[in-house]
Amino acid sequence: MPVTSPMQLAVSEALTRRDSAGRALAGDSARIARACQAMAARFHRGGKLIVFGNGGCGTDAAHIAVEFMHPVIVGKRALPAVALSNDAATVSGVGNREGLAETFAHQLRQWADPPDMALGISRDGGCVNVLHGLETAKNLGLFTLALVGGDGGAVARNQAADHVLIAASDDPAVVKEIHVTAYHILWELVHVFIDQPGLLGKETIG
Repeated sequence: MPVTSPMQLAVSEALTRRDSAGRALAGDSARIARACQAMAARFHRGGKLIVFGNGGCGTDAAHIAVEFMHPVIVGKRALPAVALSNDAATVSGVGNREGLAETFAHQLRQWADPPDMALGISRDGGCVNVLHGLETAKNLGLFTLALVGGDGGAVARNQAADHVLIAASDDPAVVKEIHVTAYHILWELVHVFIDQPGLLGKETIG
């Protein structure tokens, strides 16, 4: 009879953590579909996607922006997107003068147009500048979406976004992995709606 080693147990436990968080994301399928439909309608009306986050979430923001702007799948339509955290000079300049809490909100007030979308990313939902960015975007009439982890933090509690997708884990690595999966799904399904315009209905969503 084979003996289970401590390493096998560790691998099993690591996969289980990811499995439960992935299943929780799958349980949000209706919310994800609604968000993708709303985003597709906004793109169809000429809107752009504005993405932001701090640190590693800033690299996620850049990843999302380039996926929409320069799709890796040949034949897929490029869609306008920008990552606010890419511009270190602006982020540090605004942070120095207005305070770090305003780094994204300030840029949104300058960049955003009514048809646009704002996507804020925070590992624990507690990033004040992401929270303020989403609140500002919502006040400007943008579609707002948050990718957060843990219990959703202040972003979820304050209902800072129209759609909040939570990676239900306290493990930062798992949250990161679920977020990557989530925004790949967002990209994929937005294109499904765009490629089949009849799915957008009267385009009054979002």
